[in-house]
Amino acid sequence: MTGKVWLVGAGPGDPGLLTLKGARALARCDTLVYDYLASPAIVSLAPPDCEKIYVGKKAGAHTFSQDEITALLVRLGREGKRVVRLKGGDVFVFARGGEEAEALAAAGVPFEIVPGITSAIAAPAYAGIPVTHREHNTAFTVATGHEDPTKGYTSLDFGKLANRKATTIFLMAMGNLAGIVAELRAHGLDGDTPVAIVHEGTKPSQRVLTATLDTIVDEVARTEIGAPAIVVIGDVVREREHIRWFDTQPLFGKRVLVTRPAHQADDFSQRLWEMGAEPILAPTIAIGPPDDPTAAREAIARVRDYAWIVFTSRNGVDACFDALGERGRDARAFGDTKLAAIGPKTAEALAARGLRADLIPPTYVNEAVATELLARTAPGDRVLLYRAQQARDVLPDTLREHDRTVDDVAAYRTRFVDDSDLAEKTARADIITFTSSSTVRGFLHNLPNAAELLREKTVAAIGPITAQTARDAGIRVDLVAEEFTVDGLLDALTTTTV
Repeated sequence: MTGKVWLVGAGPGDPGLLTLKGARALARCDTLVYDYLASPAIVSLAPPDCEKIYVGKKAGAHTFSQDEITALLVRLGREGKRVVRLKGGDVFVFARGGEEAEALAAAGVPFEIVPGITSAIAAPAYAGIPVTHREHNTAFTVATGHEDPTKGYTSLDFGKLANRKATTIFLMAMGNLAGIVAELRAHGLDGDTPVAIVHEGTKPSQRVLTATLDTIVDEVARTEIGAPAIVVIGDVVREREHIRWFDTQPLFGKRVLVTRPAHQADDFSQRLWEMGAEPILAPTIAIGPPDDPTAAREAIARVRDYAWIVFTSRNGVDACFDALGERGRDARAFGDTKLAAIGPKTAEALAARGLRADLIPPTYVNEAVATELLARTAPGDRVLLYRAQQARDVLPDTLREHDRTVDDVAAYRTRFVDDSDLAEKTARADIITFTSSSTVRGFLHNLPNAAELLREKTVAAIGPITAQTARDAGIRVDLVAEEFTVDGLLDALTTTTV
């Protein structure tokens, strides 16, 4: 049986630059063969049970030789696997994708090319340098700074590259920068020609060095900027003074630990990337069924018996509709029963299923839900709390004290996630975020000495209940969101110096 190989360009680093076609190929693969430059956030898009094979190559350290990589792709394809070969940047721009495609074609293994955004264009763009500009150049050239060492000569025409009216972009040039500069000078390029080095382009770790042809080698030695980087030569480099944008984002360069459950981390992580930060995914909790789902199923079977149903998280909404689906029912089952959502995200989860929340409290905590419900119900009214197995008692206790009939049902259970790498991830992070008390407890489950580990970190909590849970464990909390949502947490991070 013959499988198929997709040669996919992962782009230069920012996972938002992966193409839709590349994401679809990743979602369906059996085996992922990926490079050193492929972003971990993109690698994580492959199915959890996908076989992942790292074949990274960087200067002086090759996990696999190119011949070994090519043979691996052919073998996997012949075994009937759906293989994604994930390459940094574009497949065919100095990435040896052409050689891999030739080998697959010769072996009769079906393949498909999924182009990616090359760093030759993306890295200058994120540095605020347009590769073309009508006031500066009429062409641009992308050249390699690292030719096949076995040739014994250069194929680059430095006479043509030494053209001030064109932009020249060198990839993989840091090891040979002095030689390239010398050749350009020897072929007449002016010493005051602007030059930029863009290190880790499109990533929160991006660094940009600007100089001139005369000074760039000394500036690289002084700043110790190195690979992976691209070199941009030409007057377009001057435009960075006017249109630099990425490294002015409010959280640029910060590394933010995201402790919320993996299935809820995507939106938060994407927002962090857009603000210039690097999200470090470290889910400390996961959501699963309760220990005994009987009560939750029985409550869903009689939803119309309740005056109100209260959802205190999106997880409760998801669990509710899973239970409805098991019974072959949908949103029509609720009839005239009123629905309360603890906050806007929970309300959005209801809206996505065609239901409008009748109540969203002004502050997104159980105490506020209780106050608002008491104003809208009468003694004897039946209220269903469809929520976490380990929830606080303040909501049901308050309602019962005022003679409401409450069924407090465990719709789902939060469990701790064991993460042997959490200490290392925490050490890398500048900011630690907690989006619920459970994420704090999951963090402590892995790192009982959290208070000591977080002493030099900025700790941000989504609300006062979460913050108090952290403080009770001896963890100093620096920021508490005024609005108890992820958006509020991001606002707190961007409006405060961290």
